Amino acid sequence: MNFLNNFNAIIKALNQFEVDYILIGGYAVILHGLPRTTQDMDLIIKMSGENVKNLQTALRSVYNDSEINEINFEELKKYAVIRYGTPDNFNIDIMAGIGEIANYDNIEFEIKEVDDLKIKLATAGALFKLKKNSMRPQDQSDAVFLSEILKK
Repeated sequence: MNFLNNFNAIIKALNQFEVDYILIGGYAVILHGLPRTTQDMDLIIKMSGENVKNLQTALRSVYNDSEINEINFEELKKYAVIRYGTPDNFNIDIMAGIGEIANYDNIEFEIKEVDDLKIKLATAGALFKLKKNSMRPQDQSDAVFLSEILKK
């Protein structure tokens, strides 16, 4: 599977198994119109036992991998990010939130439809808030792009 196929398969599975998620990070910025590359998929998920189980089921429908069991409610409470490296070297960063800045219940999102695939992603404003104070050069570049969208 290539990166785009992985992305599509994961989003389809998240939707099929009714996972409460919001796409943030590079893929979300790309969907807002910035041509750039990214090495991973970043998700904020709703923190409930049922939702985390739905996430596991969704991921298992794409990947037959026992490592998915490590993505559980207790681990998501304990760590800021759980990185799941798929068997075909695609990374998914799963978060309950980002400090006090963002969690599933307070981040603004929209649903974007791309080739019949509905994707729940953070709005340009929400992404700007996440990226504007980052020290990473890519995040700073993303923030400049997002600020231009917000001016329009």
